[in-house]
Amino acid sequence: MPNPTAFYYSDGMLKYQFGPDHPSQPIRYRLIKETLEGMGVFGETLVMLQPEPADIYQIERVHGPEYIERIRAECAKGQGYLDDGDTPANETLFDGTLACVGGTLEAVRAVAEGRFEHAMNPSGGFHHARPDGAAGFSVFNDVAIAVRMLQQDYGFKRIAVIDTDGHHGDGTQSIFYEEKVLTISFHRYGNGFFPSTGSIKEIGKGEGCGYCINVPLPCGTQDEVYVPAFRKIVTEALREFKPDFIIHVFGTDAHRDDDMVRLGLTTKAFERIAETTHHLAHHLCEGRYVIVGGGGYNLSATRRSWAIAACVISGSYPDNPEGLHHLQDPCIYHRTEIGVREADAAVRNVMDNVLPMMRGAP
Repeated sequence: MPNPTAFYYSDGMLKYQFGPDHPSQPIRYRLIKETLEGMGVFGETLVMLQPEPADIYQIERVHGPEYIERIRAECAKGQGYLDDGDTPANETLFDGTLACVGGTLEAVRAVAEGRFEHAMNPSGGFHHARPDGAAGFSVFNDVAIAVRMLQQDYGFKRIAVIDTDGHHGDGTQSIFYEEKVLTISFHRYGNGFFPSTGSIKEIGKGEGCGYCINVPLPCGTQDEVYVPAFRKIVTEALREFKPDFIIHVFGTDAHRDDDMVRLGLTTKAFERIAETTHHLAHHLCEGRYVIVGGGGYNLSATRRSWAIAACVISGSYPDNPEGLHHLQDPCIYHRTEIGVREADAAVRNVMDNVLPMMRGAP
């Protein structure tokens, strides 16, 4: 029997709430838990745990005390917006943030210590937050905090962050842009789409040169383009980098029914993405692989895609002839070749320009 996979959930995560009319609804965290419970897949190979909220000292690995206290004070007011004018403040948000970050840190800690082979925290993935600023519904960057914990507490030197959220992981990229932390982001790009970063030319700087990989794609890019590009780039980059640990921002807003991004993926693509990265984790870093949620604004697509990913990485499947079929999209839209040129250009750029820099680095 393989080592078990941990799944982290607490009702405290539901406090990460921006209001009833906001596109980001934390009920998706409960929905994925209930979906997995209904499928009967929790057990020996997929274990549900309740994490403790993150301590402030953990947050301070990335965010300064002044920023943390300002966020606490602004949330306590119960109204207004945080730094970017797009992230509402309310009375429960600060505690909700600590609950979500706590889930990511406990997931990473459990895998780093060998108690679990893989772990999943659907409430994590706040990849837009910078050390001194909230943005894009992200208050504290749990991904960056987790990387710092792995570096400082466990001595991991080669950490890879894969980001398949439909938006570019600009906050995470900026934090590690001059370090040997591999960041790979697949995202929609162009025509002012938020956050307007993540071009092919952004490859890192100084010691981080060659360790930043971006795959910008146009609106409507479908499985047939995305999945081969993902397999090629991620496989080659991870084999070259030889990571000790992989963190994956598994946003589902790239789904074809998610109006926030309007890429063209189906649940089958998310299954292939999870399979690819899961296989590489076992091949390259003894299975050390943690998934955090990221964006996902169509509740049905998010619930189903995350459930599929949880089953893939844990090997815990429903005991019925249909398997995961009931979670898959009911039909396939008309196939197009949108994004072929852009994906090909990104693949060529990585192979011809970025990977050679990584090979040449000490």
